[in-house]
Order: sequence, then structure tokens, then C-alpha cells
Amino acid sequence: MSTTPDLLLGLIGDNIARSQAPLLHRLAGRQNGLAVRYDRLVPRDLGQSFEEVFDGCAPAGYRGINVTYPYKELASARVRIDDPLVRVMGAVNTVIFDPEGPRGHNTDFTGFQAAYARVRGDAAPGAVLLIGAGGVGRAIAFALAGLGAREIRLCDREPGKAKGLAKSIAAAAPDAVVSIHEHAEAAADGVAGVVNCTPVGMSGYEGTPLDGTALAGAEWAFDAVYTPRDTQFLRDSASHGLGLLSGWELFFHQGVHAWSLFSGRPVDETALRDALLRPSEDA
Repeated sequence: MSTTPDLLLGLIGDNIARSQAPLLHRLAGRQNGLAVRYDRLVPRDLGQSFEEVFDGCAPAGYRGINVTYPYKELASARVRIDDPLVRVMGAVNTVIFDPEGPRGHNTDFTGFQAAYARVRGDAAPGAVLLIGAGGVGRAIAFALAGLGAREIRLCDREPGKAKGLAKSIAAAAPDAVVSIHEHAEAAADGVAGVVNCTPVGMSGYEGTPLDGTALAGAEWAFDAVYTPRDTQFLRDSASHGLGLLSGWELFFHQGVHAWSLFSGRPVDETALRDALLRPSEDA
């Protein structure tokens, strides 16, 4: 016998079978005495386009959804965005379905800044190479600018995406020096931070976005991939002595911020973190 959840949520994305997002939100709900159902919504598995899946969420009773690769930019075109900075980003990862229509937010942006502060405190990012100018890359680029990155070097296999992101950053953070590069290895020369915002390294997209030798001399690295947590990119970075900021930290903080938007309820972050890291918890 099925029971109606107190809160119906979901995640639209590709290759999300191993996502911990359902567990995070069920655990957050449990802290608040709420029964949460959080569905994985994969367009190709449902035989639908992203737009069809998205447009079916509100009629199906979803309070909100998260959006992940490769749909964050598509989502931004289907929602009302109140935050002017998120409008300039052009990428949405959290959507709330209100009677007036869907509202878009970006907790990748706030989540990365929280994760960065937890790991690196108030240390300046310095010059940063950012590989991947898609949805998460856009959010992280703006977060880096907000953290005071003096230079951001963009590299994407689709140059048009890098150019579009450079233009958006220039409009929002005119003091930041932004450049576009064709080859990541060459662009890594002299940077303090190296950031992977591509799916390379994710389960199903094995590999690394950058030859490990190019990491020599950098200070810190971030990988947006969190399944698996220990990617080749992070292992290469550790072997060169870089400080590591894992994609799991971004996942955790963006999830906490999304939960607040979905539910308006608090969460004990320490207890939630401990529960997520316990392998005995139900997936």
C-alpha cells in the first residue's frame, strides 16, 4: 500500500542512477518529521524530452526539482528567475513549483562558495583554470568571481559556450580578467586553482579532463564530479600536492540550500553529513 509523501521532489538529469540526492533529501525530511519522496527523472528512460518531463512535474504534484547535467541551461529558459545574478548566469539547478508558475534558483553558486569556505577558509582563489562552461561551470565561474578570483581562464570543447560565459562574467564582474583557451594543459601554466566542471571522471564518463603533469605548480583543485568521490583528476591533483575540494562538498552544500528552498525547514548539517557518509544508510 503506497502512502502520499509530505513532500514530492525529483531530479532531472542523465546518468543519475548513483546520485545521492534522493538520500540527502529523505534524511533532511526525516530530521523534520516529513516523509519525502525524491524521484530520479531521466528523460531518455521516460521516452520524453527534457521539456516534456519538466512540464509534467507541476501537474504531477512535485513541490520542486533539482536539475543536473546536461539540462541546467534549458531549465533557465522555462522558469521565472528573481535573482538578477542567476538570470545573468543562465543556468538553474533548483526549481520550485508555485501556483504562479515555476521559479528558478542556483544553489550550485551558493553551494560552491560554502564548500570553498569550509575547505579553504578565506584564502583567495588566485588565477583559476575552469574546464567546462556548461551549467555547473557557469555557476562556479560566478562563484569564483564572487570569491575574488583575479583571473579566470575558460576552456570548453565548444568555444561558443566559453565565449558566452566570458561575456556574462564581464557584465557581472567587470574587474575579473577572463580569457578563453583551446588547450587546457597550456592554460594551466601559472594558475593557482584548477577546476573541472565537465562530466569527465563521472561514473560512465571515465577519464580525466587534464593531463596530470599540467597540475604541477598549482595550489588547489576542485572537481564537480562526486560519483565517484575519488576521481582520477583529484588523485592526480593530490599527487602534485594540491589542496583538494571534492565534488561531494559541492553536492552537500547545494543540497542543503535546495532543501531550504523546497521545504522552508532547517537541517542539522553535521547530523546530515554523518548520515550520508554512513554506508549502511538506505540509498
